[in-house]
Amino acid sequence: MIDCAERMEYVHSDIRGPLFVEAMQMQEQGADILKLNTGNPAAFGFGLPESIRNALEGHLEEAVGYCDFKGMPKARKAICKYHKQKGIQGITPDDVFIGNGVSEVVSFALMPLLNSGDEVLVPTPSYSLWGNSVHLAGGKPVFYRCDEQANWYPDGSDIRAKINARTKAIVLINPNNPTGMLYPEEVLRQIADIARDHKLLIFSDEIYDRLVMDGLQHVSIAALAPDLPVVTMNGLSKSHCLCGYRCGWMVISGPCKLTEEYRQGIIKLTSMRLCANTLAQLVIPAALEDMETPLSMVSPGGRIYEQRRAAVSELEKIAGLSFVKNNSAFYLFPKLDVKKFHITDDKKFARDLLHAANILLVPGSGFDWQEPDHFRIVMLPQAEVLKDAMRRLGEFLDGYRQ
Repeated sequence: MIDCAERMEYVHSDIRGPLFVEAMQMQEQGADILKLNTGNPAAFGFGLPESIRNALEGHLEEAVGYCDFKGMPKARKAICKYHKQKGIQGITPDDVFIGNGVSEVVSFALMPLLNSGDEVLVPTPSYSLWGNSVHLAGGKPVFYRCDEQANWYPDGSDIRAKINARTKAIVLINPNNPTGMLYPEEVLRQIADIARDHKLLIFSDEIYDRLVMDGLQHVSIAALAPDLPVVTMNGLSKSHCLCGYRCGWMVISGPCKLTEEYRQGIIKLTSMRLCANTLAQLVIPAALEDMETPLSMVSPGGRIYEQRRAAVSELEKIAGLSFVKNNSAFYLFPKLDVKKFHITDDKKFARDLLHAANILLVPGSGFDWQEPDHFRIVMLPQAEVLKDAMRRLGEFLDGYRQ
């Protein structure tokens, strides 16, 4: 018997976990499964932007060999320019580390920071990558609550109450996954004040910063707090539909004297890895000049905007279901009336829905939400497909009891 390491005890991946495996088995047996479990635009017909295609044509030979362990110079220069335009001060291309998606750079950011038992404040609900990665780095994720009654904004008082001598950092996911909500400047300033008071590092996951709707504008917390050490994460998976390219990065900002030793740890890890995918790095400059691609998706008439409209219009008709309408990304995180439906197990709810309606969803527990009353909807199918799916969800809930 080969035992699994103890560090894996709390690691979970519900997006492609046991229920996903079960859905794939159903699909192999002929079932038509609508997979609303993962935010993968290409799976729903979002194609390769012309800006990306043009950036690759005639340049493939440039990506044959290893590049600098931090990333290709042109790509890092473009990333630095992008974040400076968003107001982040004092950064240079040397502050940029490119990785194989944000998933990889998160591990590079956490491992040099945490000793065994150190704590990181992570939002709930949140993309499980963060909690999992803290565990794998030897730390302990401590979940602070985002308040559904306040547009899912982080609860500053809850954050302060959970800080102790072992707390090393605060994670901010803005816009948030799974709630799809953008945080306003006053909320960011509140979190910056907390980090300042307790001398904490801020990790800001901003992968959805270019997918903001309703006339709103994303603000980077690093731009509001140049005196604080901030690691800003971003990438092209969502804004340019390049999930498979695995193209993400992090930018370290704030006083260099506070981050130099920590930075050396990141350098050790990234140099050991040799380099990130060079083909993906070729397209970064062109993608960051192409703001029309993400804007076209989230403007009225664009796919994400219209698919949100379609989902919301049907969800509003379902008795026993409530939600905060998202203003960013392509997710909704609805709430079930647990008394009406007698729900005590959100995973059972998701499994029952899968078998009754052939719809695969991720329950709230997959996003480290502790109550059995939420689930995430991925709003990437075409509007009519999404409308039909929400109708089927309503029909399933009509009379459903656990």
